[in-house]
Amino acid sequence: MTNPFRTLDSASLKGKRVLLRVDLNVPMENGKVADATRIDRVLPTIREIADKGGKVIMMAHLGRPKGAPNEAFSLRPVAAAVAERLGRPVAFASDCVGEPAAKAVAAMKNGDALLLENTRFHKEEEKNDPAFVEKLAALGDVYVNDAFSSAHRAHASTEGLAHKMPAYAGRAMQAELEALTLALGAPVRPAAAIIGGAKVSGKLELLGNLIKKVDILIIGGGMANTFLFAEGKAVGKSLCEKDLADMARSIMQAGRAANCQILLPVDATVAKELKPHAPSRFVDVDHVGEDEMILDIGPKSVEAVEEALGRVKTLVWNGPFGAFETPPFDAATMQIAKTAAFLTVDGKLKSVAGGGDTVAALNAAGVAEEFTYVSTAGGAFLEWMEGKALPGVEALRA
Repeated sequence: MTNPFRTLDSASLKGKRVLLRVDLNVPMENGKVADATRIDRVLPTIREIADKGGKVIMMAHLGRPKGAPNEAFSLRPVAAAVAERLGRPVAFASDCVGEPAAKAVAAMKNGDALLLENTRFHKEEEKNDPAFVEKLAALGDVYVNDAFSSAHRAHASTEGLAHKMPAYAGRAMQAELEALTLALGAPVRPAAAIIGGAKVSGKLELLGNLIKKVDILIIGGGMANTFLFAEGKAVGKSLCEKDLADMARSIMQAGRAANCQILLPVDATVAKELKPHAPSRFVDVDHVGEDEMILDIGPKSVEAVEEALGRVKTLVWNGPFGAFETPPFDAATMQIAKTAAFLTVDGKLKSVAGGGDTVAALNAAGVAEEFTYVSTAGGAFLEWMEGKALPGVEALRA
């Protein structure tokens, strides 16, 4: 299969100043990086560019500094963390444009790495301002985007630059695009999607798109309650968007029309309060008490999901089945995650998962490494699943 995106395979890098957009929007605690997952994802691209004799000029943002310099959002401590994980020095420039940046770039030798200060210290970054794009472009010869998680935003450093200079996908971006194409672009059929999480309202476009793409749509989490309510079931005090019942019914109808099986819970784990180890019981979805909340799917539903996974070849997963942060309401998510991982390792399933809660749940189950691909991108992953074109990705098309 030819790659529809330009990758580093076709890039000439030796002696070039390579503007590399990376995702270093990492959690910070007491001035130190608390979780280096995002740093680790971009190390292969940094190494490859440096080893091919390019000058690696990294651009990134941290937090929401609202378009002005703010020491609390400086990338200086992140540069030290990147150097530590990379095992090589990483210089730091106190601005991403202007004299500090130009001087730092001029001092580089082939194979050197430099991190520019937070691009969002300039309000022109998020506006994709042409003059700001020019200032950034003046620092480099080649542009590489390795930040899929920011690709849904048309900012200067994520999209504008790709139209100004030779532009390529970095290795993390390439892996993400290949995984998502595998999951939804051209999946091996039959394909299933698990969509969980709290609310239907945030995922209407997603459900509408998936019905056309998969053979089985498995709905869990709080959003399943809205579908159960739409079918006339009593949901007690459960989280439920009753005003969206008509929308849920129309999604069910669209599923039938598209020959997509929609799998809803048949039983549930209910409790009178959401707190760790609260007294709970399993009930069929027809028998939820007025003072009870559905906080997870029940064992019959888990069995039905596992049976469905045994029939499919591709799985895309976004959102947990229950209130997984609060045991025992993590049971279904954990068990299904382990089943999907087992089928993947066994070569029977291609599994792609994404979204913050989903990644946290797979990590808690200890199976994230066993999935075919786990995306750390939140909004960009969801927009891709909704069938939207991502500006930062479109700009890299071959």
